[in-house]
Amino acid sequence: MSMNDPSNRVISLTRKREERDGSSPKNTRRARGSTARVIAVTSGKGGVGKTSTAVNLSLALADDGHKVGVMDVDLHGPDVPRMLGLDGMPELMSNKKLSPMKYSENLSAMSIESFIPSKDDAIIWRGPMKYSAIRQFIGDVEWGDLDFLVIDSPPGTGDEPLTVAQIVSDARAVIVTTPQEVALADVRKSINFCKTVKMEIIGLVENMSGLNCPHCGEAIDLFGSGGGERTARQTGIRFLGRIPFDPNVVACGDSGACYQKVHADTAVSRAYADVAQKLAQLA
Repeated sequence: MSMNDPSNRVISLTRKREERDGSSPKNTRRARGSTARVIAVTSGKGGVGKTSTAVNLSLALADDGHKVGVMDVDLHGPDVPRMLGLDGMPELMSNKKLSPMKYSENLSAMSIESFIPSKDDAIIWRGPMKYSAIRQFIGDVEWGDLDFLVIDSPPGTGDEPLTVAQIVSDARAVIVTTPQEVALADVRKSINFCKTVKMEIIGLVENMSGLNCPHCGEAIDLFGSGGGERTARQTGIRFLGRIPFDPNVVACGDSGACYQKVHADTAVSRAYADVAQKLAQLA
């Protein structure tokens, strides 16, 4: 396998450590600090704003003074560095661990994208290679003493969320959806997945929950209304709140700007802060 292959660049760094240390929950917990609370942000389908929710909740937690790490395990669509405006490759430290990329004093991030020579390269991996990469992110990164490790998991119920559930036994899920029924049908599968692998669900977030017209202020329900809260009630899980739709969230994510700093006094920023405060109390 060529060293230009992203899989080789990632896994070769610590293959010997993996063989020596294994991937027990004890080892992975030590790598991120024994008191870190792990939140796996997931969704039943793509396109519901899962990554933007994970990033903005991480920013809100960090803004409240918590030490936060964001781990991007969406191996086939890693967007966390771009949304945080981060570039480059994490450093290999003298202890053979990787140093995550620093966004601020309270926020750091790790993503497979940092190891890919070109952002246009496809990650074509089978399950065992995904397992090795995710285990390395958790166990071989010098996160320091975190308060929260937020994991941006890919949509669905495939290898990546299953690996997180297997390796991080204390991970708890936050499920993101939109109000529309097609998204809610897939959310129910995510809920059943979490129950099957015995991953506790902290709650459900309804994203893109209405748009206030910039001209007249009228509320427009782009994807329906109330579906997330209704699904949470029907399935017996906690409803964490609604995040309104704002095109500026997309613009900030594309440019790497912090939405909550650029647009601090908005309904969206207040909603992120409210959900983050609930997570700090519940997680």
